[in-house]
Amino acid sequence: MKRSSVVTLVFLLLSALGWYYSGIGPVFLCNEVLTRFIRDAVLVLALLIPIAAGMGINFAITVGAMSAQVGFLTAIIMNIWGLAGLSVTLLVTLVAAIVTGWLVGLILNRVKGKEMITTIIIGFLANGLYQFVYLVGYGTFIPAFNQEILLSRGIGVRNMVDLAGYRNLMENIWMIEVGDIHIPLFMIMVVLLFCVVVAYIMNTRFGQRVRAVGQDMEKAAALGIDVNKTRLQAIILSTVLAGLGQILYLQNIGMINVYTAHMNSDIFSAAALLAGGATLKEARVRNVILGIFLFHTLFIVSPQAGQNLLGNAALGEYFRSFVAYGTIALALVFNETSQNIRGNKLCRIRNLFRKNKGPGVEPSI
Repeated sequence: MKRSSVVTLVFLLLSALGWYYSGIGPVFLCNEVLTRFIRDAVLVLALLIPIAAGMGINFAITVGAMSAQVGFLTAIIMNIWGLAGLSVTLLVTLVAAIVTGWLVGLILNRVKGKEMITTIIIGFLANGLYQFVYLVGYGTFIPAFNQEILLSRGIGVRNMVDLAGYRNLMENIWMIEVGDIHIPLFMIMVVLLFCVVVAYIMNTRFGQRVRAVGQDMEKAAALGIDVNKTRLQAIILSTVLAGLGQILYLQNIGMINVYTAHMNSDIFSAAALLAGGATLKEARVRNVILGIFLFHTLFIVSPQAGQNLLGNAALGEYFRSFVAYGTIALALVFNETSQNIRGNKLCRIRNLFRKNKGPGVEPSI
């Protein structure tokens, strides 16, 4: 059995046990999982291309999430609502995501082999700059055109900003009810379209270059592939997808927690992907879909299961955070172990070859 399958089986077992002890009905669970699938799927998809490029988990998708929030806040500050406001949000998000993704890509090209820890630090840095702009800048060097979102002190954006003018602009299109289960068919089709597009991209010539770079940068360069450019394009695509995913997430919720809405988007997306059987070297669209259903099923049932088993729902909340970080830690351990095993196998093959063929000749591995 593959090591990645162990993580999936653990999540499947925990989800089943949690559902059993939670007492939550199947209709409620199904509605909640469908809602979370629509909210989070594109954010998780944003992780696939950097993994294929050999850069590991891109924790800097929080930068893309912040780009989407900048887009929404720009439209709100300009008092543009409805479809027009959503168009402004989309335009600003794309521009911000492309620019920031390019900057992130330039940084990661200078720290090859240390991309994951670097993207974590980049996320913290971007978060500080973002909070400075809206906590200090709005009302000072950014004109406060919209007084309704201004803090009482006259500087800064309020913590919670209502998105009533955007909420459910798309969810109610082709809404189908099967008994008490609400199926937003249009939004499910939108998410599946993103899945198809990402799968298609990975099967184009660009996708083949990404995989080649991810497998071996030196050999890819020898084949004439511009390694730095390919890695840069992968991060830009990842950031843009994260921005689009955060738009879907926020308009579904109907409000922005201005200073914290983007936080944990990277951790929970990475945990969901790894729960679906992905590794730090290989991830596919099917891992995204399976991981979201397993991870968020466990997220939904764990508080009530904690209440029923131990009389404290807060323990279920702590368990959810433990599972998110624990999944990533487990995947890192499995990845490091598999790399060591592969390295030992290569050493044994080389030693055996040298013993049989004599010194001075290396096998092509």
